[in-house]
Amino acid sequence: MEHLFSKYDFKSDLILSNLSEEEEGIVNSSMEWIPFKKGKMLFYEDGIPTGVFLITKGKAKIYKTGMDGKEQIFYIYREGDLLGYHALLCNERYEDSCESLEPCETKFISAKKFNQLLDKIPSLRLSLIQNMSHEFGVMVNTITLLAQKSLKVRFALYLLVLDTRYNNNGINLSREDFANIIGTTRESLGKLIKEFREDSLIAVDKRIISILNREGLFELTKSSYAE
Repeated sequence: MEHLFSKYDFKSDLILSNLSEEEEGIVNSSMEWIPFKKGKMLFYEDGIPTGVFLITKGKAKIYKTGMDGKEQIFYIYREGDLLGYHALLCNERYEDSCESLEPCETKFISAKKFNQLLDKIPSLRLSLIQNMSHEFGVMVNTITLLAQKSLKVRFALYLLVLDTRYNNNGINLSREDFANIIGTTRESLGKLIKEFREDSLIAVDKRIISILNREGLFELTKSSYAE
């Protein structure tokens, strides 16, 4: 099951893990504290990158908006994740948007200081490039999942993945956001939730979804591609 999580985990929390104590001190001295209220944007699609963020408390979603205005959520960031560096490394505008799902606390490194850190700490640049390569694989897996797997399989898999993102304390997401993760409507998601509750796979308290049968969900993820 751990391999399953790895296929859909950006591993953004490991980018700074290999720094020496001295290098960690240099990075920390370049950071400033920036809080975000629930629903506030860390950055916007097509915006000019101003720096990178390290989430120290809370969660945020990264998504793209389609031609019809509907969001496709690709990932939920949590404490310890470093984000926003792709555009800086590529010297491009942001390809997606990032919004806080709950009150967030972040440590921000400006673009200027971030580029200085890359010159001072070559291992940091290498770690970022390696992680971007891994994240490309995650995005390929996500696109394949959305295109080929049935809605029931997508729901089962993301229950497992998101439960890990939420530290096994219940998935606290709006129905709209959850629907935008698995690529469906709120109505279809509601039917799935009802079905999974009746099968004793999950429990629901208001909007918080808790897993009751992890193995049962894992078996569902191995189902056929057909609806």
